Amino acid sequence: MSRKNLSLAGILTLILATTAPVWADVVQLAPNHPERYIVVKGDTLWDISTRFLKDPWRWASVWKINQQIKNPHLIYPGDVIVLTYDAEGRPQLSVLRDEQAAPGTGTAPAVEPTDTTPAPAGMNVVKLTPKARIESLSDAIPTISPDAIVPFLTQPLVVGKRELENAGYVTIGLDDRVALGDGSEFYARKLGPNPVEYYQIFRQGKALRHPETGELLAYEAMYLGDATLLKAGDPSKLVVTTVKQEIVPTDRLLAAPKRASLPYYYPRAPEKEVHGRILSAVNGLEEFGPNTIVAISLGEREGMQEGHVLRIMRHAGKHKDPVTKKFYKLPDEETGLLMVFRVYEKVSYALIMNASQPAHLLDAVQTP
Repeated sequence: MSRKNLSLAGILTLILATTAPVWADVVQLAPNHPERYIVVKGDTLWDISTRFLKDPWRWASVWKINQQIKNPHLIYPGDVIVLTYDAEGRPQLSVLRDEQAAPGTGTAPAVEPTDTTPAPAGMNVVKLTPKARIESLSDAIPTISPDAIVPFLTQPLVVGKRELENAGYVTIGLDDRVALGDGSEFYARKLGPNPVEYYQIFRQGKALRHPETGELLAYEAMYLGDATLLKAGDPSKLVVTTVKQEIVPTDRLLAAPKRASLPYYYPRAPEKEVHGRILSAVNGLEEFGPNTIVAISLGEREGMQEGHVLRIMRHAGKHKDPVTKKFYKLPDEETGLLMVFRVYEKVSYALIMNASQPAHLLDAVQTP
């Protein structure tokens, strides 16, 4: 079975099976962590994990699934996240949710703590009062803020050279207009015998090369806008419906994918040691902070998966010794964390989750 066909339950079971024994003895709680937390709308899984754990990517190793409740892998507003300890004193997190709704109603009672009673070993027992609410998969809290990555889930972020070479292309706008904007009608060729209705328009961006080996990893895809087919033929006639940057002849057209829903990632460290570099930032800057999307020199071939968390290590380079006058290598210093959300063969795209100081191009990324 391919990774894409695995169920959510199967993915989490695999994560727990392969990582819990390694991580369970090193999980540290965050300073001033709560013993319970009531989930509210606007929360993310990363936010909640940060409240409880010093290392938020270790969530999967302490998450205790209650198979008796509906959607035990997902967390909803109104759920109560409770910190307890197993027989060996290791922390574990679980969700409390009352499931008393009639079958097929699509509703489930939320839970609200009414009081707490001291329990052995400093733990609390939370008593719950049911409160009806609507529950659906789309109501589950996301792992990270949707606003940060949703626009990048349906747009190609990198392309191969041949992919664009073989794609349809803009020829000229009506009335010989060269620069196209919102609402501009234009002609295009090479859309094939069965053109689709909606297209995205791209231009080949800079080459992404491995900073150490020089290997060509991919080309950035510069998203320019959207277009709708008006009349098929050779040339075909289209109209620009959205424009992000000026569109000109030779820009390429790729069939627009279906709208993507926000994936539910489980933050976790890669199962093996990996080392890469930051290649570029979507905002085009050379210095960036939290909520910036960056490309890194690690992809499927290195075992990267959506949800993998990596440390960002400041690449200090070399320094001239004031005594010997010879250059020596400075060690990399940790400056933040990023989480991978989209993976290609040789590169991945990740969101910087937090940073103690700005990250830079060529900063190292590695297994935490």
